[in-house]
Amino acid sequence: MLNACMHRVVLPYEQAGGASRFENYTMQLVNLDNPLLRRIGEIACASGIDAWVVGGYVRDMLMNRPTKDIDIAAYGDGIALAHTVRDVLHGSRVVEFERFGTAKLLVDDVEIEFVGTRREAYEQHSRKPVVTTGSIDDDLRRRDFTVNAMAASLMEKDFGCLLDPFGGRHDLERQLLRTPLDAASTFSDDPLRMMRAFRFAAQLAFELAPDASHAIADMSERIGIVSMERVRDEFFKLLATPIPSIGLAPMQEHGLLQFVFPELDALAGVDQRSIEYPDGVKNFHHKDVFYHTLKVLDNLCTESDNIWLRFSALLHDIAKPRTKAFVEGTGWTFHGHPEIGARMTKHIFRRMKLPHDPLPFVQKMVLLHLRPIALNNEEVTDAAIRRLIVDAGEDLEQLIILCRADITSKNPKLVRRYLRNYDVLVERIRTVEERDRLREWQPPLDGTTIMRVCGIGPGIAVGVLKTKIEDAVLDGVIPNTQEAAMQYLLQIKDDILASERLEKPKSRRSQLSGLPDKLKE
Repeated sequence: MLNACMHRVVLPYEQAGGASRFENYTMQLVNLDNPLLRRIGEIACASGIDAWVVGGYVRDMLMNRPTKDIDIAAYGDGIALAHTVRDVLHGSRVVEFERFGTAKLLVDDVEIEFVGTRREAYEQHSRKPVVTTGSIDDDLRRRDFTVNAMAASLMEKDFGCLLDPFGGRHDLERQLLRTPLDAASTFSDDPLRMMRAFRFAAQLAFELAPDASHAIADMSERIGIVSMERVRDEFFKLLATPIPSIGLAPMQEHGLLQFVFPELDALAGVDQRSIEYPDGVKNFHHKDVFYHTLKVLDNLCTESDNIWLRFSALLHDIAKPRTKAFVEGTGWTFHGHPEIGARMTKHIFRRMKLPHDPLPFVQKMVLLHLRPIALNNEEVTDAAIRRLIVDAGEDLEQLIILCRADITSKNPKLVRRYLRNYDVLVERIRTVEERDRLREWQPPLDGTTIMRVCGIGPGIAVGVLKTKIEDAVLDGVIPNTQEAAMQYLLQIKDDILASERLEKPKSRRSQLSGLPDKLKE
């Protein structure tokens, strides 16, 4: 039910200035019950500025969706109005984007963006528009979709009157994403709007209008003129929606994904039927890796809002096209795809200009995503459980969430069986973890202690001894205590130190913080 009531309103505007050209337009009066909007309207009026709340706030209000951020369009100097609002309402420091004529500030934890009403013109090979002052109608005309091209007046004379020159309210009722002007021109002016179409499709559960759909299919390559930073940010907004596949599947089918995320697009059409997993079960997944990946992502989104875990779900099988091979009697295999996928992750982060801090977590998820399923039987030793606990470290719970989401069989009995197996695995992990004190595990002896006890200086021998002790704990040879580790060190040190040739070891923790040497560049 849309939050509006119909009124016949004859606008008192004149044609000049910020006036609307739709003077005898059938208007709606919407309930702007946010007191902050009333105060902004009063401040604008006192400053001699016409102001409207526009875009997503109006759309979400009409849909009765929760909304927080506010966009204000002002006929005049939007940046000046932002400063005035800040002074009167004691908001945060104003952040200006002078090039675009916009400004942002926080008032009571609400982000408010101000912009002067404007007209935009684009050149064929540029995303940088020529911006000039325009009316509120010019401002609405330049927006991406009709559902975002509505404005509600904040002026005292017609407070709450809705400007809807392109039928956005009707498109809300039809759950349709339609452009205010010609779709091809709209997307050509700013190709990022093609990505926004799929993001709104997922966010609002709307469908694309046929002309918009055809335009995207015809001109998807034009996304290449948009900066990677804008493409990346829009992609992650889509990834944050409740069911990302609603946007990602048609993005691939329209040919846009190949220019946005070529590694993900390459999964489409990769057949993985007859794949065999460690317990001998076949046909565990969807036959198409791309649609399997989307199902994993959607499954995970019901359990976690962690955006980097969601990104890990997208990448968990990213190397299958590179590792696919047919084995007679077995079918398609993808040996090594976790390791190669972890390596590809670094390149993807670099290409998409993603922050470096989440990279080790995503690599770890990709690298280990098959480990828990290999432990899903009664014959698995406690040593294997210990190694999983240590290798996954503080991210073990996140890894299990990803592995549960990786169950995409259409066979309900099989799904229930694997979920029960994971319940058993989690209980075994808890038991071993508590018994062996492996939570936040650190080696029982550090290098300094080993050098002191053995009377040696820094060198390969220290690393070898430390790794031997770690392996002894994880294999259950000795308990995870300092006393047991010290006794074990005294037992093995003479033989190790007497060895003529020692190879520098790589600790398990350091292996999981990056990649095996053979996979590094």
